Amino acid sequence: MGKVALSKAEIKEIIGLRKTGHSLNEIKSIVNRGYGTIFRYIKGVEILPQHEQEWKIKRGGSRKKSQKEWEEARTKADALVGDFGLKERMLVLSCLYWGEGNKREFNVINGDPTLIRVIVSCLEDLGVSRDEIKVSLRLFSDIGKTEAVNFWTKELNLIKNSITKFEIIEGKKKGKLRYGMCRVRIKKGGKHFKLIMSMIDLIRLKV
Repeated sequence: MGKVALSKAEIKEIIGLRKTGHSLNEIKSIVNRGYGTIFRYIKGVEILPQHEQEWKIKRGGSRKKSQKEWEEARTKADALVGDFGLKERMLVLSCLYWGEGNKREFNVINGDPTLIRVIVSCLEDLGVSRDEIKVSLRLFSDIGKTEAVNFWTKELNLIKNSITKFEIIEGKKKGKLRYGMCRVRIKKGGKHFKLIMSMIDLIRLKV
C-alpha cells in the first residue's frame, strides 16, 4: 500500500508549526509524518518575528549538541587509534592503496595532498627511499606548471626540480582540482607492490 497523501489541513499545520519556531523533530512528533515529507513543506518557510528568539535558542542548542558529539568522537577516536606504529601505518597504506591504487603495478594518483603525503610517508616507513619514489602530475591545460610543481613539492617535502613529468588534459580547472592530481610510482617497486597487495588480500580474508 502506498503512502497516504497529506491533506490540506496537515500541510497547513506543518507550515504553521514551522512558522512558530518548531524544529523538524518537534513537527514529526506532532504530525507523525516522515522527515522527508515534512522538510518538503517547511523548506523556505520563515519563522514569525515573535518566535525568532525561541528559534535561535533551539538552533544554538543544536550547535552545542553537535560540538559535544564532535568532542566525544575525537576522544573516542584518539583512544581507538592509540599508538601508531609500523603495523598500523602499513595497514593504512594498504587500505589507501586498495581504494586508490592500480592493481597491476604500484601506481597511485589522487588530488588530495594529505592522502598522497600519507602514502609517501608510509612508503618511507616501508623502506622505500626518496630516490625510488617517482612523482608526476596530471594537470588541466589551464593550470600553470610552475604553480602546481611548487604546491606539490612543498606538500610532499620534495627536493626542487624533482617533478619533471606531466600529463596535460585539455579543459579548464573551474570546479575541479586547483593543482591537478599527483601520481606516485616506485622505481623497480615490484616487491613493495607484492607486499601491499598481499596485505590487502589478508585484510579481505580477516574482515
